[in-house]
Order: sequence, then structure tokens, then C-alpha cells
Amino acid sequence: MYLEKIRRPDDLKALDISQLERLAEEVREEILRTVSHNGGHLASNLGVVELTIALLTSFSLPEDKILLDVGHQCYPFKLLTGRFERFSSLRTWEGLSGFPQPEESVYDTFTAGHASTAISAALGLCRARDLKGEKHHVAAVVGDGALTGGMCFEALNDAGSSREPMIVILNDNGMSISGNTGAVAEYLTYMRSSKGWLQLKKGVSSALLRVPKAGDRLYDRFGRFKDHIRNIFVRDTYFDSLGFRYFGPIDGHNISSLQRVLNRVKDMHEPVLIHVVTQKGRGYRPAEDQPDVFHGVPPFYVESGAARKTSGAEAFGETASRALLDALKKGVPVAAVCAAMTDGTGFSAWKTEAPDRLFDVGIAEEHAVTMAAGMARGGMRPAVAVYDTFLQRGYDQMMEDVCQQNLPVLFLMDRAGFSGADGATHHGIFGLSYLNTMPHMRVYCPASGDQLRSALRGALTQAGPAAVRYPRYIPRWPEETLELLTDAETWSCVREGTDACLLAMGAILEEALKAADILAQKGISCAVYACCRVKPLDEAALNSLFSSAAPVFTVEEHELSGGFGQAVTAYCQRAGLPAPAHIFAVPDRFVPHGDRTKLLALCGLSAGQMADRIGRIVQISGEKRS
Repeated sequence: MYLEKIRRPDDLKALDISQLERLAEEVREEILRTVSHNGGHLASNLGVVELTIALLTSFSLPEDKILLDVGHQCYPFKLLTGRFERFSSLRTWEGLSGFPQPEESVYDTFTAGHASTAISAALGLCRARDLKGEKHHVAAVVGDGALTGGMCFEALNDAGSSREPMIVILNDNGMSISGNTGAVAEYLTYMRSSKGWLQLKKGVSSALLRVPKAGDRLYDRFGRFKDHIRNIFVRDTYFDSLGFRYFGPIDGHNISSLQRVLNRVKDMHEPVLIHVVTQKGRGYRPAEDQPDVFHGVPPFYVESGAARKTSGAEAFGETASRALLDALKKGVPVAAVCAAMTDGTGFSAWKTEAPDRLFDVGIAEEHAVTMAAGMARGGMRPAVAVYDTFLQRGYDQMMEDVCQQNLPVLFLMDRAGFSGADGATHHGIFGLSYLNTMPHMRVYCPASGDQLRSALRGALTQAGPAAVRYPRYIPRWPEETLELLTDAETWSCVREGTDACLLAMGAILEEALKAADILAQKGISCAVYACCRVKPLDEAALNSLFSSAAPVFTVEEHELSGGFGQAVTAYCQRAGLPAPAHIFAVPDRFVPHGDRTKLLALCGLSAGQMADRIGRIVQISGEKRS
């Protein structure tokens, strides 16, 4: 086995092509074995194995810098840069991250959990290199899906116009997550399907390399000549017009071809773009056949591809999708807008039931928001379905193009709260902080499907914008609690109590009820309220609750700064009411990846931790009153 002997990238350079090809098989086997147990990004990583090997054998790391965009294609890179022995800990508590992490390894140059950032970061590294008088190479590996993001074109324009020497590898697999859309995807498809060019290049290159003694020299000259004749076969002047020397399309699973090109271009003193064609999911038939399904997967059985266990409950995103389809059938002028996450946000049904009302704009959240604003101005009721953490990119557009004009755009913010194994770049713990800054915006944080449907009904009938934040985690409510979680507009008392009161926002209500159970065993009666609409706050409930002598607490699976607890505190100050006795929230930090239970405990949000703090404060409060 070669893989277990690789301790650093230079170890790969001692292997010949046949050994590297066998190593590629071992890398795929290890990725498949680990992801089937831990979950993670499968198809994207299976597709870049040979490309990763070619990069590591052509460059000298860590002196040279390789950036991966999006970072979820980093598993082969991790395996081949000294992390094989720890790879089984991938995406687990205190284990390897599923994304590049400079704190984890000297070979990881830049953290990349959101798309379309690598070219900008690489250009910054190039300029730092030049200013310091250094000579190393910088390469950015960018997926074709990432090219649907505007940052890529801003960076390409800057790099090309400045003629900064850098290398961009375009990994073209025809997919982002839900399939690529738009003119860029069509253009790349045209290039990679130009059989005349590919066959000519392959045939002539093979023949020249067989010429005794002079083969390599002739091949190099042909490489320069073919740049002039390729436009007979391929319409690829696009990247040239941006100032990049274009090479490709190249078979992304042919290690020797990739090495030849990389070694040829790395010392060119100009911006270079290498167009590599790969197959997402390569080597595992279920992922090859359904790369979108096997993009990000829970633990599964390798033999069948089936998940090891299913929740048996409908995810919040699917509930929202179905509710909006029902509204559409009743005549509400709804349309769905997604940013390359149609499947991830639960809107797959729209592809068949309302395809003319579904607009997937690619990895372009800013564009999605302003386009939705235009649709709203035109009389539609657009719903932008996006992960909470990704919508951060659209802050300015939400503020200026939606809220400032008070347009009825609905934001469906999936993955609110901890995302678990995906880690800091994917936790949706900042959404309310920026939503609270936006005039006209209403915000809901439902804890149940019925509350979610109620929130959508309210949002679709009001004049201005609204956001509905819901988690990936699905709480399991007993029937008697579920019956109380139906109204999104007023705060619902789901447990009576006289000694303390706990106001819970969203799904962490489940943990709040557990804390009340623990307190009851200690003789403390704690009321619990489900707070679905958090902007504007339920002022009637606040006036009533804070007028009693019992201390009031707030809890949220969200950053403390700008969150629910601070909003409640600000209202109390304005109304002359006592402030909350304590705000349970995520502290001012980036939270690592791990099981949600461990992350709650890390942030002081477990039921036991809350019960201990509430118990101490209630005891002190009682002593003061006596």
C-alpha cells in the first residue's frame, strides 16, 4: 500500500506513473471508507484525486501555495499531506476539518468554506510574494460551479489586467451542487464537448512523443503552435480576453498529461488558466450516476449507497417548499430563487411541479437577492431559499435593494444554528445579528413545522420583507408540546412555572424544556416560552413576563452580539423593565465542527448547564427577596 507511506508531498515524487495511478485508487478507497462512516462531501472529492496528485508532484509544498475553491474538495489533499493516520477522524469532534484549515496543517494555505474566493486570495498571495521579493508559485483550483460567483470574475479581471503571474486551474465537472446553470456553464460544456479539437490534440501529441530523441522538443513546439490553431475547433477566447493564457481542455484523470501541462506553465510570467475536465464521483458508480445526491452525504452503506439511518421526519426546508407550492396553487404569485442549492434547501419538488417558477442562479447570492427584489417590484412574491451562513454575502443587497424599498421578498434561511460536522464556515449563528439591523424586516424562528407554516402565511400576506430561519436539526416533540407550537406571531407558553421563566428562540426550545425538567427535580418551577417571531418582538408577552417577580432568561442557538437576548434587553431598557437575568447564547467566537450536542455544551447551552445557572440565580434572587 502506497498511501500509508506518504508522510509529505515530496514522497509522491519518488513514485512512477503506474504507482501514482495505484495510489489514486487507494485514495478513493480511503475517502469512500471514511465518508461512508462519518458523512461528508463525496462526489467532489472522488473527482479530483488525479488532479491533486498531479499538483503535489508538480509543485513544491509548502513553499508553493495551492488554494482549493470550494474547500470541500480537499480530502485527497489532506490524505497526501501527512494526515492519512488521522483521516478516520474527519468531521468528528476534535478531528480533521472537512475544509482546508491553516491551523491544522502547514500545507493548507487558506480556509475556504464558501465558494468563489480562491482566485482573489491567490492574487493577494501573489502580490504579497512579489512585494517581499519571493519566487514561489501560487495556484488556485476553482470549480466550474464557483465561476457562477461574481467574485471570480472580479479577481480574473484584476489579475488579467495587471498581468500578475499566477495559475488558475478550472476544475470542470459540469456540477456545482445542484447542477450548473447559466451562460458560463454552457460555454464550458461547448469547450469540453469539442471532439474535433480533443481528438486532434490527443493524436498529434501521442505521435510527437514517440519520435526518437526529438519527441519532447517537438511536443513543446506543438504546444505553442496549437494555441494559435485551437480556435478553429474551440471557441475559447473568453479567458484570453480577460488576460489569461488558456490551456485545455485537459483530461483531469490523466496524471502524466496534467503533470506535463503544470510543469510547462508554472514558470510562465503571466496569468495562466488550465481547463481540466473531471468526472464528479469517479470510481464509485452511485456517485457517478447521481453526483448531486452524493455531493454531501450522511453516513451510508457503500454496497448500496443507502443512508445508514434516516430521521423519518420531514426537514424544515422541505416543509417550507411544500407550503409555498400549496400557496402557489391557491393563486399566490410565488416564485422560488435558489443559489446552487435547490436540493440542499429542500426545493427539489419545484423542478417537476413548478419548473417555470424555480430560478437557480448559481453560486451568486448577491445577484439572487437583487433579482428577487426586481421580481417583487414586478408584482411577484419571490422566496429566496439559501443557507443562513451563505446569505451573509447578500447583506448589502438585502439592506439597500429589499428593505430600503420595503419589497415583499421572503428569505428562507436553512441551516440556522449549528451545522454540526461542516464547522465554522457553515454554522448559521450570525443571521439574526444582521437581520436585526434591517428596517421593515420581520424575522421568524420556528420550532415546529406548524409554526413554520404559520410564519409563511404571515410573511406572504404582509407588505414588506420577511425572513424565516430554521435549523437542519429536527426536534422530536411529544404530542402535547406539538399542539402548542402552532402560532408564529405570538409567543406560546409550552410549560407553566412560577420561580423562573425561560424564553427560547427556535429549535433550542427542546433544550430549554429539558433544563426545566432538571430544575423541577430540584424544586424550581420554570416556565418555558416558544418565541417564534423575534423581530418585532412580542411586546405584550414581554410586558407581562417582566412585570412578575420571577427572573427571566433567554436562550438562543446564535451569537450573543446582536441576537435575541440583546434585542430583549434593549426593549426592556426602553420600556423601563428589568433586564433578563441571563442571556444564554453563543459567545463571541467561531465554533469548530462537531456533534451538535458537543457544540451546545462547548457554548454553555446544554440543558444541564442552563439548569445550573438558572438554579443559582433563582436561589440568589429568592434570598434577596426574603
